[in-house]
Amino acid sequence: MKKLERRAAICLALAAVLFLGIVYFGWKFVTHGGEWASFYGNTQIYTNGMINRGTIYDRNGELLLNCTPDGIQYSSDSAIRKSTVHAVGDPKGNVATGAINMWKDQLIGYDILNGTYDTTSEGKSITLTIDSKANKTAYNALNGREGTVGVFNYKTGEVMCMVSTPTFDPAGTEPSDPNSSVYFNTFLMGTLTPGSTFKLVTAAAAYDTLDDIGSFGFTCDGTNTYEGEKIKCTSNHGHVNFETALAKSCNGAFGSLTRQVGPATMGEYVKELGFTDSINVDGIETAAGSFTFPENSPIDLSWAGIGQYQDLVNPCAMMVYVGSIANEGEAVEPTLLKGSNFLDRISSGKSLGRYLDKNTADKLKQMMKYDVQMTYGEGNFPGLDIYAKSGTAEVGTSKSNSWFVGFIDDPKHPYAFVVWIKGAGTGYTAAGPVARNVLNTLIAEN
Repeated sequence: MKKLERRAAICLALAAVLFLGIVYFGWKFVTHGGEWASFYGNTQIYTNGMINRGTIYDRNGELLLNCTPDGIQYSSDSAIRKSTVHAVGDPKGNVATGAINMWKDQLIGYDILNGTYDTTSEGKSITLTIDSKANKTAYNALNGREGTVGVFNYKTGEVMCMVSTPTFDPAGTEPSDPNSSVYFNTFLMGTLTPGSTFKLVTAAAAYDTLDDIGSFGFTCDGTNTYEGEKIKCTSNHGHVNFETALAKSCNGAFGSLTRQVGPATMGEYVKELGFTDSINVDGIETAAGSFTFPENSPIDLSWAGIGQYQDLVNPCAMMVYVGSIANEGEAVEPTLLKGSNFLDRISSGKSLGRYLDKNTADKLKQMMKYDVQMTYGEGNFPGLDIYAKSGTAEVGTSKSNSWFVGFIDDPKHPYAFVVWIKGAGTGYTAAGPVARNVLNTLIAEN
């Protein structure tokens, strides 16, 4: 009798293991079936190591990539090929963020019931949210300089423009080194010193936490000595209040604000505003930023609040943040895949939560408009109701890196943008025209 009981127990244990194994396999099949089906060893969907089915279009129906058994065909326009390759991908799979790599299962027409069965062997089509003409405009505006440009709809989350340079022509000869910088998508994967664009973060923390922010005043003499150490400004700004401190981008004033806010609160804000976490862009995890706010060094703390010291920010995260300012404090998750049905097209994007209180967002918006009026000149952006902040990031080289971030207030075109150019000098002088040209192209095309 005891033997029978032991055998029954063993049988039950084996049955339980088998059941759990089936459950585990089923879960893996559902979650990873597309990856298994698109494995490079599957000769049904690969010819000479390249995917042989599927088509990729931009948001306006422009062909970006067509995969056939006879080879891969890109756009006939070389500037469009170069400007969209970090979104589309390359045949060898060196561009990690490319659609041809990220969404192979959708290209080949995989589904959980039929696998890769396709009577036409043509695969399926993917429509990206990017506008290829705007990408081309951004590429031409960068004019051979290393940089990145990103624009998204801060209501729907659709990434309208995503360009990273240096780049390459995927229809030509690719660099043999898979680690070449041309394959790197700075917009999604880079972390960069933000310079004065970070003052938008410090301004939010100061407005929320300092009771007397309305009476804030600072006299800048261009040197701004604190405890015997200097915090240099680009010029003698004289007396500034909270609003003019941002418009003149006064380092001395923002160093003072940072010290008043304190290191703990600054650390809380970069986390609450999404700068220290990755953003999921349709399965692509962006690089997370990193920051240090020293407790025992007021000068280093000051520089951290100014956007220097050890600050590193991801361009996509900065774009999402300025988009939240435009969107009354609510941040929206970026997407590169265009919705396939009417409800997707008219609905708002996926919320990342409320980054800012509405009053704080409204205040920052008002200050960014004043920044344009006082410093950049609205005449330099004709026809655009633009709100912006520039940055000139010092990185230990002879020429500083240029930033220009912001948004336009246009119900039909609710776009937030980020532009970064390596070694281009003054932020708005170099990066501002790039943003203007790309925004004008997007408005004309959409």
